[in-house]
Amino acid sequence: MTTPHDTTPQYPFSAVVGMDDLRLALLLNAVSPAVGGVLVRGEKGTAKSTAVRALSALMPAVDVVGGCRFACAPDAPDPGCPDGPHGTGAAEERPTRMVELPVGASEDRLVGALDIERALSEGVKAFEPGLLADAHRGILYVDEVNLLHDHLVDLLLDAAAMGASYVEREGVSVRHAARFLLVGTMNPEEGELRPQLLDRFGLTVEVAASREPDLRVEVVRRRLAYDADPAGFAARWAAEEDELRRRIAVARELLPGVTLGDAALRQIAATCAAFEVDGMRADIVMARTATALAAWAGRTEVLEEDVRQAALLALPHRRRRNPFDAPGLDEDKLDRTLEEFGADEGTGGDDDPEPDGPDDGPGGGGPEGGGRPPQDGGPDESPAPGPELPHQQEREAPQEQPAAPEQARESGRTQEPAEQSAPGAAGEKAAVGAAEPFRTRRLDVPGLGEGADGRRSRARTAHGRTTGARRPHGALGKLHLAATVQAAAPHQRVRGRRGPGLVVRRDDLREAVREGREGNLVLFVVDASGSMAARKRMSAVKGAVLSLLLDAYQRRDKIGMITFRGAGAELALPPTSSVEAGAARLEQLPTGGRTPLSEGLLRAHEVLRVERMRDASRRPLLVVVTDGRATGGPEPVVRAARAARLLAGAGTASVVVDCEAGPVRLGLAGELARELQGTAITLDELRADSVSALVRTVQGNRKAA
Repeated sequence: MTTPHDTTPQYPFSAVVGMDDLRLALLLNAVSPAVGGVLVRGEKGTAKSTAVRALSALMPAVDVVGGCRFACAPDAPDPGCPDGPHGTGAAEERPTRMVELPVGASEDRLVGALDIERALSEGVKAFEPGLLADAHRGILYVDEVNLLHDHLVDLLLDAAAMGASYVEREGVSVRHAARFLLVGTMNPEEGELRPQLLDRFGLTVEVAASREPDLRVEVVRRRLAYDADPAGFAARWAAEEDELRRRIAVARELLPGVTLGDAALRQIAATCAAFEVDGMRADIVMARTATALAAWAGRTEVLEEDVRQAALLALPHRRRRNPFDAPGLDEDKLDRTLEEFGADEGTGGDDDPEPDGPDDGPGGGGPEGGGRPPQDGGPDESPAPGPELPHQQEREAPQEQPAAPEQARESGRTQEPAEQSAPGAAGEKAAVGAAEPFRTRRLDVPGLGEGADGRRSRARTAHGRTTGARRPHGALGKLHLAATVQAAAPHQRVRGRRGPGLVVRRDDLREAVREGREGNLVLFVVDASGSMAARKRMSAVKGAVLSLLLDAYQRRDKIGMITFRGAGAELALPPTSSVEAGAARLEQLPTGGRTPLSEGLLRAHEVLRVERMRDASRRPLLVVVTDGRATGGPEPVVRAARAARLLAGAGTASVVVDCEAGPVRLGLAGELARELQGTAITLDELRADSVSALVRTVQGNRKAA
């Protein structure tokens, strides 16, 4: 595929090494866009974007009404199309578009806005389509979709749910069709998706770099060959690309004739019920996916292996009852469910594992029993239908027989024991190291994050939804172009305007008023030294941090953690909203040694300084968990006091959780709280109350001062 601005051929889809689950999921959506798109989760540098961008070159061309900016189909034009009504004009054939939505895109660019050029030159209110209109009947691709701003996610959800985009702004009222294949890629280390958007993706796959040397060699070899000669590399893979296009076209023609019997429907319903997924979307997506799998395999009947493969692709992101649940399914449980309901309905998978020969099933050369295809494209004895790509095996000879653990890793299968994938496993995992249950209410920080319990308030910010316009106070911020044009338009005759253009004066300028959700950064500084019952203290702190991570997942807040022990301090948990990363880092934290309190405070000052540069609108809260003793380094007490005053001078709101125990108390934590100009509470008070309440106390003390 080429773009108007770049004539370099895309990396061929058939040249992608391994990642069979990803390729199969993308191809199934090419066969049946009703499946609902794909979410690709994986570590950085695993060719997620390369595979997705290569898909558009395989998609069949679409017929559109000539001159229609909204890609209306000639045989069924949108009656409400802004460019309509459409008559019997000639149809045009064009390639399927892949429209990329940058994470930093503006709301105007996504949904469209007033056509300023026509407003200035013709004096009319006209609509300029946005990316949602461009993506209609095509692919909308969002790289790093988990970093998309909330106001854009809201608009994307509306369009995905209704199949249309409604624009009411700047005197323009427009509705147009917006049905697209939604594809997103993300790195889970950078945070999770909102549950509503997560559920909108039909399928999800996990990708990871292979640990097999031969596979890695082949990846590097192909990439270097492509970089050296993109056109020549694409030409060498042209036959494989043409074969994939042919198979997609054949599967699309076969799709309407595929039969989804009652037995397969019962297996789908039983599987969704067994894994306790919410709502009915999972059942519908599984049914569509199983049908597409049968068509891709060249069959007209859905078999049990189709249902199994559909579950492995459609359910992992829907069965997560808790953000701490690892993605993936308990495949033993899945097999038991399919066997039980398959036997009851006379469709048992073991009675006839190869009903039509070795070429049937979602992959002719895939694992027995309809499991996932081999991740690295083992040799295929025939070019019959299957998820492995035609003619690719001979080019991928070094990829034979990777180690079984690597197969599971690349296919996204969880390697955890079955009981850890059960719905109740989240609670066990959340209580990492906890001696007793620990719960905190939602973080609500007056002055740091005002609003009702469980919600962040709206705040004026440089990012977010544009809610209006105003005259600038001082230097002009983000220009609100439409409001500026409207303010200047009535005065053009008086100002002697001649020809196109607009005479604008300072009084006409308007700046955009934007509102976004306020965010917090809670940074824990934890004494991990050997003094004062470290095990008990660390148990409580782990519970508090994990509980706040759950809150951060829903509110887009950040949580970080610094531990200090021995001779220095360590950033154990960089500021993150990823609950998975947080849980993994907190599972094992070493304890023991001396108490370098000053090092912990100085490291906190540096982390907060860097985070302030990244996002000045995010309010920090420092929670220091210690008994107040300082025994590491020269002049430990003096250096700790200086570090505390440095944090106080930066305006950081602080809470000191006093972990001192025993009948004799020195009150050192209270002195530290005074140096920080913060509040001191005991560990028992933290357990009995909540972080929400203690930060209210912090704000009350600051107001009183």
